[in-house]
Amino acid sequence: MPYAGPARPAALPASSARPPVTVALPAPVARPAPVALPASAALRGPVPLPAPVALPAPVWLPRQFPERAQPSARRPGRGGVPVSATLAANELMAARRRRGLPVLPLAFGEAGLPVAASLRAALAEAAGQGGYGPVAGLAALRAAAAGYWRRRGLPTEPDAVICGPGSKPLIFALLLALGTDVAVPSPSWVSYAAHADLIGARCHFVPAPPGAGGICDPGLLAAAVAAARAAGRPIGAVIVTMPDNPTGRLASPDTVRALCRVAEEHDLVIISDEIYRDLIHDPAAAFLSPAAIAPHRTVVTTALSKNLALGGWRLGVARMADGALGRSLREAVLGVASEIWSSPAAPVQHAAAVGFGEPPDISERITRSRSLHASVVRAVADRCAAAGLLVPPPQAAFYLYPDFEPWRGHLRDTWGVTTGAGLASHLLERYGAGVLPASAFGESSRALRVRIATGLLYGEDDAQREAALQSAEPVTLPWIAAALDRFGEILTDLSP
Repeated sequence: MPYAGPARPAALPASSARPPVTVALPAPVARPAPVALPASAALRGPVPLPAPVALPAPVWLPRQFPERAQPSARRPGRGGVPVSATLAANELMAARRRRGLPVLPLAFGEAGLPVAASLRAALAEAAGQGGYGPVAGLAALRAAAAGYWRRRGLPTEPDAVICGPGSKPLIFALLLALGTDVAVPSPSWVSYAAHADLIGARCHFVPAPPGAGGICDPGLLAAAVAAARAAGRPIGAVIVTMPDNPTGRLASPDTVRALCRVAEEHDLVIISDEIYRDLIHDPAAAFLSPAAIAPHRTVVTTALSKNLALGGWRLGVARMADGALGRSLREAVLGVASEIWSSPAAPVQHAAAVGFGEPPDISERITRSRSLHASVVRAVADRCAAAGLLVPPPQAAFYLYPDFEPWRGHLRDTWGVTTGAGLASHLLERYGAGVLPASAFGESSRALRVRIATGLLYGEDDAQREAALQSAEPVTLPWIAAALDRFGEILTDLSP
């Protein structure tokens, strides 16, 4: 049965009720002033939204998967923001391993591959660089990142690049600098909403188009922006994930163009999270960055965490928008950076410049990793589809987002499962399989969708992982085949 995505709601869901959080800072430290956005275009009138629904605050307990973090009356720093669902799930799986319990690690979004030899050598060569560097990042890294974007059709000067300890803090710094409410797709990566909470802003969830992922439905976005402004909560930014986590889908160029038109009409800054761009399974697939359509209002972020499996090195880069907005944002983000991380680690920046420079060995490694991710995630998707689940074919990275809705009655009557979090907990407790529920990505707790991440199935050590990377048929390797067989057994036992 073809998957058409979650059914479009009759009315746009209400934004999460997020009262502003005020963080008192001791004098003379002052929070950076928000960046002025472009002049607003005339609105056509508000579109009313249903009344917000109050959701309970999450409680993280062992053997339990959290819902999407909801706002708390407590200040950040006093327990108001729980540990990220993905990181919490990874720690939970590690704890099970230590206790000798069976584990099928499908919850954490890590690429799961060894570090390239040339990058290890570059890091070792720069190990003696112990001094602070420029807040924006080393000149060599900014030049390499600019070249990376130029090769992908985005003219970029080094001065437009800011480096940080991962793209996650760069996105947080951008939202803090903007100081405005933000629209994100539903579903979307777990940290966007948490970032909004931390700065006292509100995250407005807007459904993705049917069958798509990583981008707000443009028509529903326009309605959400108009309604939010009428309610006194103007939305000043929208985040897209190209391609997407959690769905593994890639927004079409037509949808990107439509979103850019909405952003132009309603004066939205676009933050385009393109960390998975190099892992699109089909190299010929049409990819259109919002920065190619609306360069004066789009900031692009990326990192080496996924394409080169360097998540633990914590290094990301941001390409500022063109023109006055980009200059203002650069100044504001550098102010935030100077007070939080000062500058990224110098040895890591040195090695990252090699990665972003894409010499032949690095380009080949990315190509091999793309093929490996595609082979394994498609094998898992095939097993889901064969079992009768609804699953959009993954197009990028190592994620898929199957929907267990066809099994709802059976799951309720046989296992007592009625929610996505309940399904995730059941999979963990009965089978040792870790996944994340749709509620962790901003969807309803009733949704029976889960995100499956396959990047940790490539082996128990670097020798197995390197063998998987070099294999022309990785799914036939004994350890990967065993994991796939185990997943199939789980589906068989769970199914009607």
